[in-house]
Amino acid sequence: MSIGVETDLVMSGYKAHTQGFYLKTCQNFIKKRLKLYCMVDIAIAGSVALDTVKTPFGEAKEVLGGAATYSSFAASFFAKPGIIAVVGEDFPQEHLELLKNRGIDLSGIKKEGKTFRWKGSYGYDMNEARTLKTELGSFESFKPEVPEEYKKAKHVFLANINPELQLQVLEQMSNPDIVMLDTMNLWIETKKQQLLEVIKKVDVLLLNDSEARELFKTPNLMKAANSALKLGAKHVIIKKGEHGALLFTDTSHFNAPGYPLEVVKDPTGCGDSFAGALIGYLAKTGNNSESNLRKAIIYGSIVASFNAEDFSLNRLKTLSSNEIESRYKAFEDIRRF
Repeated sequence: MSIGVETDLVMSGYKAHTQGFYLKTCQNFIKKRLKLYCMVDIAIAGSVALDTVKTPFGEAKEVLGGAATYSSFAASFFAKPGIIAVVGEDFPQEHLELLKNRGIDLSGIKKEGKTFRWKGSYGYDMNEARTLKTELGSFESFKPEVPEEYKKAKHVFLANINPELQLQVLEQMSNPDIVMLDTMNLWIETKKQQLLEVIKKVDVLLLNDSEARELFKTPNLMKAANSALKLGAKHVIIKKGEHGALLFTDTSHFNAPGYPLEVVKDPTGCGDSFAGALIGYLAKTGNNSESNLRKAIIYGSIVASFNAEDFSLNRLKTLSSNEIESRYKAFEDIRRF
């Protein structure tokens, strides 16, 4: 074999090896980038439902609802959330497409059986809903499985579901920076001990004023908050509907106002929107300090106020970042004295 031919063979082998090396490197890079893209900032466990709601200002039948739905949609204005939930085979595909198009990851949603449905109504005092009918469907036997790409999420929101399910989700997470918990009267009355166990493991407890009074058996909200703090929660946020929210820590408290609305059609999902925007802002800024938590509460109040302006997600679908920031400035004026 001549030197020229041998050289050509060596060079062609080297070229093939080099091309193979670069191809493998590019493939690994793409895989890493795809993995980063698929990872979520916030893991949200809760319900995705179909709601039928009647208020003095209208009615909506079989519309998109659920705690995980509202909270993830609100969070998506600030960060990338992923949902851990179950829907039925009868759940409209268009609703899933809506969530997906908002950048919400749906790989944690199971599809089996029938969809959870809630029917409720409001009177002119729209701070409390009256439940008319609940159909749990596949949610009754739901066993949450956290996708691998969710497990390292630094922010976790355990929305309003059975505290036993909340614990199951939390046990699958890998050292999150902040865990926020929401609940409701039903779980206080039927799963109180399990709920207290979850509270011991979270950083932020979120509940409304009537729930706080019932859970800790006191009419005094400060006493209720102190009882929650003694259990282990670092921050307690008590929602007061149209009247804003209260933040309590071991050393301080903060009073956030509600935004005065001229148009209120349906408050369904406002508490969940508040929670989603709050934890979304924390995830966006990467700052879990108390001062930043106060700002997050304001952003939560802002998104919740927009949500109340229409049924289901109708108002949040058209909401822009500019509108959010404009209302933030209005909040600053409200608190200036």
